[in-house]
Amino acid sequence: MGRYLSLSYLSSIGALGVATCCVLPIILLLLGLGGSWVAVFGKVAAASYYMLAVSTLMILTAWVASFRRDSLGKLRWKLGGATAMTVAAWLLVANETRINDFLIRQM
Repeated sequence: MGRYLSLSYLSSIGALGVATCCVLPIILLLLGLGGSWVAVFGKVAAASYYMLAVSTLMILTAWVASFRRDSLGKLRWKLGGATAMTVAAWLLVANETRINDFLIRQM
């Protein structure tokens, strides 16, 4: 069960990182940390939906496995944390345009 939990956290962190690929460069530019390296985030953005889908499937698998093994009581908070990170990633991707517009207005 620990393997499923580790994979769900790893996928959640990856999904959150991929979801910030378009917001993070603007934040860094606002802080004065611009440069040509910011273009790297464009390549990451192409894989964001795939990474989010894989993350969601892995967390769903972890929830089902913990439910079937009757270990849901022990792992509820840990799985909840991984689920919260993935939901945050989905929200970031869904509201990316609004967030970027807000950050651009701050420039």
